[in-house]
Parts: sequence; structure tokens; C-alpha cells
Amino acid sequence: MFACNNDTVKRPATLTRSALAAAVLLLALTSCTHADARPIAAASGFPERGVADYQLGGAYDPPETVTIVERDSADDPAPGRYNICYVNGFQTQPAEGEAWLELSSSVVLRDDTGNPVFDPAWPDEMILDTSTEVKREAIVAQLEPVLTECAEKGFDAVEFDNLDTFSRFDGLVTEAGNLALATLLVNASHELGLQAGQKNTPQLGENGRDQAGFDFAVAEECVRFAECDAYTEVYGKRVIDIEYFDDLKGSLEATCADPDRPDMTIVRDRDLVPAGSAEYAYHVC
Repeated sequence: MFACNNDTVKRPATLTRSALAAAVLLLALTSCTHADARPIAAASGFPERGVADYQLGGAYDPPETVTIVERDSADDPAPGRYNICYVNGFQTQPAEGEAWLELSSSVVLRDDTGNPVFDPAWPDEMILDTSTEVKREAIVAQLEPVLTECAEKGFDAVEFDNLDTFSRFDGLVTEAGNLALATLLVNASHELGLQAGQKNTPQLGENGRDQAGFDFAVAEECVRFAECDAYTEVYGKRVIDIEYFDDLKGSLEATCADPDRPDMTIVRDRDLVPAGSAEYAYHVC
């Protein structure tokens, strides 16, 4: 795990992102120790204006007006845009469940009978146990190759999903444990030159920024649930909001006219399918 000091990683103009990632990795391996450290500042700022596209259901050429694209870590970044790499930081990816179960530190959350706890909304994803420093460090170690690949591919930032498991699995996962893991994930991202984004979880208030060190926020349906100010009061204009056509709060026009919505608000189809699919829908507020 890359947490070792609190110095900002500088990005020399003459280094490619791949070279920077390799240099940072070498420095981390030779001088770092594992610890729950305070946030390390990232190298460059997140855009405060732009047009976003949220492509988690499959990568496609974004509209010409789009300046910020989020894609799954398995995909490549969109050329010429600011790119966010999606990483499931607090639950397992469906295809990687066995690898998580095989870890000696047993980081998969277990119920009273010893069985893994799955997310009812995503029944092929297991919840990660963030209760101890040893477990948190094991989780970060498992995710470090993914973060390194994001950086080497040329992504500018990373977003960690399912930070809110503490609110959905009360008594099994704690806010303190998830924030401690978030701090480690943010530090690892910053040391690779990646900005790090808070996903949803409006109840964190300023703790996501001040304790974990997140640089921006990606919110889903903050207009629908009247939560947008919980993000904009903390991150200002560094907030992307995705609303969904199948569950708008009123009409599309009313959603986009909401005075509290972030400037960078888009509306998408629920499954985020690629352009050209019959279900594809995309609108910029």
C-alpha cells in the first residue's frame, strides 16, 4: 500500500503518465510503510466546469461537446477528455469474487453463519469488511494493480463506488472503517497522480473531503432525493450528478431547472448502455 508520507506528488512536464506511475510505484516500494495516514494532496485539480458523460455500461465515442468521461477500469480512457476511472472500492467485482475469498486476511464480510454477505441490489457482489487496519490494507493491496492500470492507461481520476455500505449494512460495516479505507485509497490514488472522487454518501458532510481527502464528488440522483447541497456545499462546482430518466423528480425540464442541482448534471438511461443501443438516452442539463 502506498501510504508513507504527506508530500504532494509532482508531475514533471517531461514524464508521461506511465513513466510517472512507474516512478511513483518504485518510490512507494522502496520507502513506504502501511498506515492509515492523513490525506495526501493530488497533483492537479478536478475541472470545475464541463460536460460529463457516464459510460459504465460500455464505452463509446462521447458526443463532441463532452469534456469529462467516466468509464469502467476495464475500458480505456476517451482521447482528448478528462477521464475518470470507475473502481468498486467497497464491494467485489462480479468476476473477481473468488480472488477476494482466497485472500488470507479474509476481507469479505461474513454474516453470523460465516457466509459472505452479498449486496441484494447486486447479488454477485460481496461486501468488503473494513473493520480493522489489517483488513483495510489487504483491500488496498488487492486494488493497487487496478489503480496503477488506471494511471498507466491515462485516466486522470478515479471514483470509488459503494462507499455507503455502512448505511446499507448497519451493524456490519461502520462509517469509521469505510472512511479509514477511503483515506488509504485516496492516498494510493494521489501517489499515482490520480484525483479521487467520493461516490454518493451525502451523509458524510465534510468528512469525505477533510478526513478521506476526496477531491470531487460523483452523485446519483441528488435532485431526485433533494441531496445536491450536501455535495456542492463541500465540493463547490467539483460535482457531477447523474439523474435517470426512469425515476425523475417531475419532468426533465423541472429536473434541469432545479436551482440546487450541480452545474454538471446529466440524465441517462438506468443501465447506462452504449450509444446506438435501443435503450440509450442522454441529456445534458
